[in-house]
Parts: sequence; C-alpha cells; structure tokens
Amino acid sequence: MAMVSKKKGALTVNAYVGDAKTLLAFNLPKAAATNLAGFTIETEPDGLRPYYLYNTLQFKKPSQHAKLATEPAYSSINAPIHKFRWVHIPGSMHQGLSPFMGKYTYTVTPRYFDANESLLPLDPKLSVSLVTKVLPFTKGRLALGFTRGFTQSQAFSHHFSEKASYKPEGAELLFDTSAEAGVNAKGVHFTFAQEYAWSGFTARKRIFELVEDVVQHKSLHLDMFAYDLNEPDLLKLLLTLAAQGRVRLLLDNAGLHHNATKPKAEDEFEQLFRKKMKGDADIKRGHFSSYAHDKVLLVSNASGPVRVLTGSTNFSLTGMYVNSNHVIVFDDPTVTAKYAEVFESVWVDGAKTAKFQQSPLSGGWFPFGSTKLPKMEISFAPHTEEVAGEILDGIAKRITSETKAGKKANVLFAIMDIGRGDGPVRPALIALHAQESAFSLGISDTVSGIKLYKPGRRTGVLVTGKPANTILPPPFDQVARVRGHQVHHKFVVCGFNTADPVVYCGSSNLAAGGEAKNGDNLLAIRDPDVVTAFAIEAVALVDHFQFLDNYQRAPKGKKTAPPKKQDAAAEAGWYLSTGDRWTLPYFDPKDLHSMDRELFG
Repeated sequence: MAMVSKKKGALTVNAYVGDAKTLLAFNLPKAAATNLAGFTIETEPDGLRPYYLYNTLQFKKPSQHAKLATEPAYSSINAPIHKFRWVHIPGSMHQGLSPFMGKYTYTVTPRYFDANESLLPLDPKLSVSLVTKVLPFTKGRLALGFTRGFTQSQAFSHHFSEKASYKPEGAELLFDTSAEAGVNAKGVHFTFAQEYAWSGFTARKRIFELVEDVVQHKSLHLDMFAYDLNEPDLLKLLLTLAAQGRVRLLLDNAGLHHNATKPKAEDEFEQLFRKKMKGDADIKRGHFSSYAHDKVLLVSNASGPVRVLTGSTNFSLTGMYVNSNHVIVFDDPTVTAKYAEVFESVWVDGAKTAKFQQSPLSGGWFPFGSTKLPKMEISFAPHTEEVAGEILDGIAKRITSETKAGKKANVLFAIMDIGRGDGPVRPALIALHAQESAFSLGISDTVSGIKLYKPGRRTGVLVTGKPANTILPPPFDQVARVRGHQVHHKFVVCGFNTADPVVYCGSSNLAAGGEAKNGDNLLAIRDPDVVTAFAIEAVALVDHFQFLDNYQRAPKGKKTAPPKKQDAAAEAGWYLSTGDRWTLPYFDPKDLHSMDRELFG
C-alpha cells in the first residue's frame, strides 16, 4: 500500500506510506488557494492523545491571528505550514524516544486569512482525515530499515544535546553502552543506548533482531561480510556466537581497517574473536582490489539459508548512528540461496578479484520475483570492466530517460559522493539538475556542484549533507561538522508514483572503479511500495538540508552548534508571511514547486 488518498470538497490529501514515516501531500485547485494561509496537520496515534505537527516558523505578531493558547506559536494550529507536502517521522518532536508504531489518523485542514491578512479560526468542515499505518516497512518476503540520520537537527538536540558524542572518550572497543552519555537542555540524563536506539531507527532494529534471533536459537548459524565493524553491542553478540561455534566472518583488511603496528578496531576484534571461537566459528580477513565492501548478514539452519540482510549500513557506530543509511532484509529462499552461494565462493577462494570476476556470480544481473517477492534484479561485484560498464550504463540510461518520460517523470536520490568516482551514473545525475523536463531532488556529501531551488525555474535541487562551510546570517551559529559521512546511502529512485518505478540500492557506490574492484552487491527493485519508501527518505533528507545549503560559503567560520530553528528564525526576523503570495510558485507551470505539487499531491 504505497499511498492512501482522500478528497473532501476542494482538498485532496495523499498519505504515502514509508518505513515508519509518512509523506503527507495536499492539493487544491488554484481558485481554492486564494487567501490560503497554509495547512494545519493534526496527528493521532491509535489510542493516544492527538497532537499538532510543528512548523519551523511562526507569525511575527501571533496575537493578531486566531490561535490555540495551549499550543506554541509555531504549532501548525497557530502557524499553518506553507508547503504542499510534509514528512512526518514519529519521535522527532513528540512522543519521546519510543514513539508509537501502528495506526495513525492524520487530519489536514486548509487555513485562510481574512481581508486584513489575519488568520481565521480553524474550520473543521474543511478538514480531511485519513487513516494509515506507521510501521517498519514489510512487504511479503522483503523488509526495509533506515537509520534516522539527523544528527544535524533540532530533533537530535531536543532529545539529547548538540554536544552529545557516540562513545566515551578513550573508550575500549566493548564499552558499556548503558553508561550515561550526557544531559539534555531539560536536565534529562540519557545513555549511549538511548542515543543508538533513536539514531539507528529501524535499520538498527533490523540488524539486532536478526543477530539476536540467531543467538537465541541454537539451530541457527550466521555468516557475515563486514567492512566497518565496531558497534560494541553487536560485537558482543558476535563473540557469543563465536564461543558457540555458530558464526563465520569475512572482515575487510584494507588500510582503513588494518594496521600491524597500530591496530584498528577491526584488528582488535579479530584477536578477541580468535580467542573465543570454537567449533565451526571462524574469521578471515581480506579485500578485493580495493575493498571487501559488502555489509551482509546471512542466517542459515540445518536445511540451508533462511534470511539475509544487506544494504548500505556498515556495522559500526558511524554507520548505524551518524550516517544516513538503509538495510534490506529477505526471507525468500531464492534470494538467500544466491547470497549463500556468493559467501561460500568468497570464503573458499578468498577475496580474490580475478577469481571472482571469472565466476558466473559476477556475470551481471540475477532476476528474482514471485507472489511474495517484488520483481527485482541483484548483481554481485567485483565485475569485469565490461560487465561493470553494462550495469552502470543501464542505470545511467534509465536516469536520462526520465527527462523524456513526460509528466510526472522524476529522479530522487541519495548518494554518498556524487563528485567522485568514474562511470556514467554520476554525470547523468549531475546533468539531471540542469534540465527542466523531469522533477529531480538529490543529496550527497559533496560540497561542490550544489543546485538549490530557483523561483520561476523547473531545474532540480541537489543539496549536500555536509554543510561544513555554511555561513548563516546572525543570529545563527554555524552547524557543527559531522565527522566522516552524513549521507552514506547509495540509492537512486526513477519513476516514483508512475507505472514503471525502480530503485537502485545496496552497498555499491555506483562507480565503475568500485564495481570492478570492490566486493559489493547492487539491487534494482521494481516495486511501487518499496520505491515509495526510498523516495520519502530522499525527500526528507533534501528538505532538511536545503535550508542550511542556502548559506553555503567557501571558507571559514566559527563551527558551533545551531540554536533552535524556531527561536533563531524569529530573532533573524524570518516569519510566516501573511497573505497567499507563498502559493504562487505552486501554481506556476514554470516553477519546480508546481511540479512538486502535481507529483505528490
């Protein structure tokens, strides 16, 4: 169920179902947008008290507008949202660290100004209510998980602190994650484990539920490909399995993860593992021409493989709790059998590039699909340069074809580094943002080549998740720099909300060099519900970072944490406008906002 839709009077509301998040989109005819003040959104988790979603801005003089005194000035009941869509992620500003998962009722009400541009009271006769489920994504034999990936956010500061760290200073590899990590602005003490559960979101849940299931059931066995590996609670579970003879681990030993004189975290873990391992447990270190870059957990019983987890998420503190990442879980026998075949090949032959390239496993796409499994293809690298070129050419051609696909054509993506890497995919994505025929939103960690929204233009938006050089106007402080990567995803959505959708995802960086030199797996999933979940992730990331990127500058500025968005915006003199001028771009066929409204609403 990719979308629930309801229409009442002039207003249409669409609720797109994602992975424990909802994209709400609204549509009105132009005539009904006269004097439109925005949209109020009320959210009601099943059996719990309803609440209003918060805006970022508020009116300059709230007393001159109809208001609900029990709500803050920036609540959408008092400050209607000036957009035709909004992504709701439970636990961001309401419900605390463990938000309700289940049935939600969303009530959206268009709000209007009177002749004096004063907000009129909410008219419930105009409201549209619809019901949908907000749950970790599962469909048939496939499940998804995403990290929250918003350490540079008011939500993170609200729950924790802008100074919060992800491990104790000087901590040992297997430190106690139940230890106190800090105190937030409200004086609430929080632990590292609480940070991890919130930041790791559903991706962490998927990883731990799989490994804990193996620990709890003695009939199960775990095989694992790992690149980064230092998440302490996960390491403890792996050591338990090592002592029980029920895990094999192929761990990357390229320079980032191995040093004979100054051991890396992976080197330390290898020694601990070897001391614990018994029976069939074993660990091997290796890498292909560049890296053993897969992130795979494969569960087997006496009859063979039964579950596999893959994706972009490294099994590390940054991979699970700082980076924006995804995981994909299959319990389909045909998919798990193929991953088991790949693991056995690499385990027996070692991470040898030439050997694997000569194997049929490296030959191209493997098709899958059934009544319980989406139609999709999976490829396993490293490939020969010829095969790598064919795979990437096909993706680039699909991206480019969207510019000729007509109304509602679109590309949405999140890729770690769009500025580096060879092959045709990155140039195709960069070129995408210069054209005006297909709707496009994208994010990477690259700080060059940013393309922000331009009023009166249909050109796409490309933002960075690492606005380290952002110079914000007073009274804003600079955003603290994220160590490593913020955006670690590698996915491209083409044709969201159309008859031919696809998402390319997995561990591959979508570069020719990586496809020929790394151990990787790349998936092309052609299912509208799965595509929708990835599309929502892209929209949420682009929306979040576009504000900061508007003030990207070349050098130096004081790197300190930002204040609350609402307070800072008010101090800077940024307020909600009074009047319907904000709606004009949404009805201008030459403006990207109009394409946005038509695609989602």
